[in-house]
Amino acid sequence: MAKSKNNAKKVSCISVPSQKIDSLSSSSLHYLFFSPKKPSANRFFGLKWYRSSRFWFLALFLCGFPGMLKLWYTPDPSVPFSPDPCVTSQSQLQKSFSNRHTRQQLGLVSNDERNGKNDQEVGSVNARELKFEVGFGSNEVKNESLKGAVDFQGRISGGVEEDSEFWKQPDGLGFKPCLKFSGEYSKESELILEDRRKYLLVVVSGGMNQQRNQIVDAVVIARILGAALVVPILQVNVIWGDESEFSDIFDLENFKRVLANDVRIVSSLPSNHVTRRPVVESRTPLHVSPHWIRARYLKRIPWAPADTYWCSGSYLWFILAPQLNREGVLLLRGLDSRLSKDLPSDLQKLRCKVAFHALRFVPPVLELGNKLAERMQRKGPYIALHLRMELDMWVRTGCHPGLNHEYDEIINQERRQRPELLTAKSNMTCHERKLAGLCPLTPLEVARLLKALGAPKSARIYWAGGQPLGGKEALLPLTREFPHFYNKEDLASAGELKPFANKASLMAAIDYLVSEKSDVFMPSHGGNMGHAIQGHRAYAGHKKYITPNKRHMLRYFLNSSLPEAEFIGVMKELHRDSLGQPERRTSKAGRDVTKYPVPECMCRDEHDDRSHE
Repeated sequence: MAKSKNNAKKVSCISVPSQKIDSLSSSSLHYLFFSPKKPSANRFFGLKWYRSSRFWFLALFLCGFPGMLKLWYTPDPSVPFSPDPCVTSQSQLQKSFSNRHTRQQLGLVSNDERNGKNDQEVGSVNARELKFEVGFGSNEVKNESLKGAVDFQGRISGGVEEDSEFWKQPDGLGFKPCLKFSGEYSKESELILEDRRKYLLVVVSGGMNQQRNQIVDAVVIARILGAALVVPILQVNVIWGDESEFSDIFDLENFKRVLANDVRIVSSLPSNHVTRRPVVESRTPLHVSPHWIRARYLKRIPWAPADTYWCSGSYLWFILAPQLNREGVLLLRGLDSRLSKDLPSDLQKLRCKVAFHALRFVPPVLELGNKLAERMQRKGPYIALHLRMELDMWVRTGCHPGLNHEYDEIINQERRQRPELLTAKSNMTCHERKLAGLCPLTPLEVARLLKALGAPKSARIYWAGGQPLGGKEALLPLTREFPHFYNKEDLASAGELKPFANKASLMAAIDYLVSEKSDVFMPSHGGNMGHAIQGHRAYAGHKKYITPNKRHMLRYFLNSSLPEAEFIGVMKELHRDSLGQPERRTSKAGRDVTKYPVPECMCRDEHDDRSHE
């Protein structure tokens, strides 16, 4: 009985996932959708294997396999990021990452994908709004309808941001600023303000935040000596070439007004003191006490005649005590960490008064800093990160950023040429420094920590800091995980930043303002800015401040076999008490009151139940 024609033409159908189609070659697509020509019966010795569905499935798999490999893994030779920055060989990097991260997690994308609309002009309001929607490293405007409705204040309601535990602020335990000075302090103020004989000149150095710290101590030293303080001289920064003066950065009139009852502030020496030879001190010991300062500059030490030498630790000091009263002018240089952190209560309060009230930025800086903070707040809460990834930071810490051998050699060459820059322990290897918590966090580590602590992918991040070694390529692991990533150049128009061009101190002041007003702040490495903002946020009510527990957490970062859920649990436990909660300065010796303002500068209502905790 002859077979029917319909039965002779059976068709085998194969279901292929749509996402794999793009990865197939044109030849494989041809074989998939079109039947091949029948070969002659004798060509393959009469075998009928080509009619088997198994054969065509195998052929389809072999044709599509290269495309699927490309979809799953595409090596990007541009920047091989490493979870262990001290490992930089190509084979080691690929082996390390293959166990923990995919290409999408690392954020390895091409320059064309990354640039997109970031190069658009932001001078107009519409362009600026567009850039705010696009963010760093994104190509398209985000669908804001997915994030919840925007209320009249511009905050997101009903979205992930408001409901996330990540944005929850620490319990301030009722602590509020309180700078009530003693009666004895007020009586001494009357005599100090009437004195016209003694004047203190100070030269402060370093970056803007380092200069702030020295100015705070200069005011306290002037109070200890009962001398008038001449407006501090800002030494030209040799790294940035910034020639800004005190009044270019800080509001001088506010500085004088706030301290009017504490120290007499003058803009210059009076005419009868200009020609006098000042007492110059450029090698003050570390952490000196008020007693040391008075004994050295105001009165002769009883057992030591004038113009003799005496030994203190590893230094040799010259007795110049009588000269301040005689000449009336004292010049101090290099005040960084010279004054003790443990002072009488009134002097600690004076430190807080200077840091949190007197040192206010000039109006143009305040205006732009507040404006940029408002732009960040327009779509909800935001994180501020202080990223320390500049070349000099890697050189000073003796660490590597985990980019590649080329950058490591740049760092090593700079370190060989200027060995005095290395501030970390020189007898430790890079890996040992890393595990000891002496290295800045890399962008990959920052991203993993933020994710583990619950930061949503939609979180908006303000990035403060200098240009990272490796450029914006080095930030890819972070910007891929958190695409809403901005700095002041992204938020401000060229015209808004033009008045501050080539003024590193003013740019740092803008970063400070936007960071201080953030909902969450985290530094990648300790430093003057991080310490200052920690104290400022505590004084403002203990706003959330994440202190990375680098010494204990990094070993878990390097453990590729640790399940992600366990990693997240460990990170949350390590940082449970490092989120900006009130912490008493007196719990550890040598703490700065401008970093830990409790209990000298902040107190609680006696009727508050928490005051007895």
